[in-house]
Amino acid sequence: MRTHLLNDTTADRYRRSVTEGIERVAAKLAATDRPFTGIAVDDLAPRIDRIDLDRPLHDTTAVLDELEEVYLRDAVYFHHPRYLAHLNCPVVIPAVLGEAVLSAVNSSLDTWDQSAGGTLIERKLIDWTNERVGLGPAADGVFTSGGSQSNLQALLLAREEAKSDNPAKLRIFASEVSHFSVKKSAKLLGLSADSVVSVPVDHDKRMQTVALARELDRCKRDGLVPMAVVATAGTTDFGSIDPLPEIAELCSQYGVWMHVDAAYGCGLLTSLRNRDRLGGIERADSVTVDYHKSFFQPVSSSALLVRDTATLRHATYHAEYLNPRRMVQERIPNQVDKSLQTTRRFDALKLWMTLRVMGADGIGELFDEVCDLAEEGWRILAADPRFDVVVRPSLSTLVFRHIPSAVTDPADIDRANLYARKALFASGDAVVAGTKVGARQYLKFTLLNPETTADDITAVLDLIAGHAEQYLGESLDRAS
Repeated sequence: MRTHLLNDTTADRYRRSVTEGIERVAAKLAATDRPFTGIAVDDLAPRIDRIDLDRPLHDTTAVLDELEEVYLRDAVYFHHPRYLAHLNCPVVIPAVLGEAVLSAVNSSLDTWDQSAGGTLIERKLIDWTNERVGLGPAADGVFTSGGSQSNLQALLLAREEAKSDNPAKLRIFASEVSHFSVKKSAKLLGLSADSVVSVPVDHDKRMQTVALARELDRCKRDGLVPMAVVATAGTTDFGSIDPLPEIAELCSQYGVWMHVDAAYGCGLLTSLRNRDRLGGIERADSVTVDYHKSFFQPVSSSALLVRDTATLRHATYHAEYLNPRRMVQERIPNQVDKSLQTTRRFDALKLWMTLRVMGADGIGELFDEVCDLAEEGWRILAADPRFDVVVRPSLSTLVFRHIPSAVTDPADIDRANLYARKALFASGDAVVAGTKVGARQYLKFTLLNPETTADDITAVLDLIAGHAEQYLGESLDRAS
């Protein structure tokens, strides 16, 4: 079995195996004519259940044949222009090359003696991103597994900086459309169920700063401790960007940690035309960025950035077998001193390869294209009487629903939109997301593929309308 270990004697076997796998994936990508096959769980599950993991096939080609049947054939392909659902981007080739390199070398980014140059590359990329954000000379950060982990660590730092002897008094302020990880993080940090104060949003789904000021004032009057304000730069549902300069002023006035969840909107850091939409982010105490959303990187690739490197001490623990305290005096750069994770992939290499091949402007051009496409999609929806669109996009998301001309019952309209989404997914012709606005059911386009066109948007809208009308027609027939 040693022939399967990657080392100096198996380099040729490694090359042949990986090449064969790459050829399979490349052929699949080239032949994919829709984002999904529409297979149902009940049809796919038995194929996987039949596989006996205690009886290996002992042959790479046979395993790839099997993988074709249980995964590759029915995978959801984000690169297809009619995948319009979640915050999943098509990935750029330099990043995929970086993924191949980092997986084979398998560096662990917790300590210098497991990563060497990998540590310095990650630190260089953190510095580069901080310069783009404008956090200042004392800024620092660390790569994470995703936005949820970045938000969790940011709120951990905010909790410790709040210096409260009574965690029950701590309060976090976030808009009513902020990411669910804010509430989840509060629970993981041992805070009370009512510790997250939901701040109303305006018509454009941006946090109302008047309401935030009112809540902060009430918090102080009630003898509570405002721990953090989470401003969102790119909400998951609407792509809305909270008024960052005004929020920064309030945080300064009340002495509150300002965290900006820019997991989605961080793509604007490379934008050639829309960088000003992130104005005010430079005043944050911490920032979440997800390169695997709007930098076109493979999952996972995220980072937490902080204004003051000293605040990262709240995540620091020393173990004699890993990062003893003496290493600090010896100036040995151990990233585990900053991270919630110990063993950690060299995900930074993917972004490094991307910047060295494409440059930041290349990323920015792609992100500007999808923002432009969303604006065009908004105009299409606003002009189509079959649909109601919620807000004009700030980034690349459109929330809308089909409004049948002959139906007035909101519950029937909800059911028609739900059915349309499910039917579209089952057909495999396109994949769209769904959400609720108030109590009503809506659909969502998340546009992160520069290959998607206005014609794709129009075609998918026609499919949605067709499925919804079919459902309503069948419902009326059953009722009569």
